[in-house]
Amino acid sequence: MSLVTQLTYVLPHRLMSSLARRLAYSRHPGLSRWLIDTIARRFNVDLQEAANPDPRSYPSFNAFFTRALRPGARAPDPDPHTLLMPADGRISQCGSIGSSGDDRGRIFQAKGQSFTTAELLGDEDAAEAFDGGMFATVYLSPKDYHRVHMPWAGRLRETVHVPGRLFSVGPHAVLGVPRLFARNERLVCHFDTDFGPMASVMVGALLVSGVETVWSGEEIPQYGETITVKDYRGENVVLERFEEMARFNYGSTVIILLPPGVARLAPGLVAETAVKLGQRLAVLL
Repeated sequence: MSLVTQLTYVLPHRLMSSLARRLAYSRHPGLSRWLIDTIARRFNVDLQEAANPDPRSYPSFNAFFTRALRPGARAPDPDPHTLLMPADGRISQCGSIGSSGDDRGRIFQAKGQSFTTAELLGDEDAAEAFDGGMFATVYLSPKDYHRVHMPWAGRLRETVHVPGRLFSVGPHAVLGVPRLFARNERLVCHFDTDFGPMASVMVGALLVSGVETVWSGEEIPQYGETITVKDYRGENVVLERFEEMARFNYGSTVIILLPPGVARLAPGLVAETAVKLGQRLAVLL
């Protein structure tokens, strides 16, 4: 385990994230310009893909970090039978969810590390629908576009805010922190689709200041203590394939869950594969 990962066990996660939030939302010109310039240079951010390519025109670091893409910068896979990659980033892991025995409901995190869908979703009943299904975990680095889109059209059923820790979700932490994604604070978004349930899980991380959705704005409160469920049945929140769903107010991870017998992963998708929003994630069976 790396020294940085070891330190995250003792660091005051919420205090650090609260301070990061204040910095990210600050409209002090000198501070926001310094933060934007530092991140753009350190991570080689391609601003030519942004709808607004001028780094000096963003009123805050968060506005820069959650920037929109210019029209045409990403396009959905043209085959209408494909599910789409929900974000720019890198595949952390992807594959099958355990279907039987000790592996039932288990999702692979890294060598020697796994967690269950029930732990991730905070709901054993909801997790059963995904036993034997498919998952894809996409890590968004600081250089990436930080909006998450729909892999497939769906009607929002409910969201579940699951409070937790705020470990880093970088590669070293994924290798070293047991059940990382089931321990970090997260927003679970349940959708009903024409093939059954689909879950999109927005996982928070160290220095992540929040998650916003297109239907409700900021969804994660200032670090709540209890699971919060919001029922959207009857409100007719329908999002189309490739439509924007949510955004991270800093970098993190999104996990897509699909039920069994629905789709097969696109060939060549393995851990550490660099991916772009809209490319083929899976093909319907």
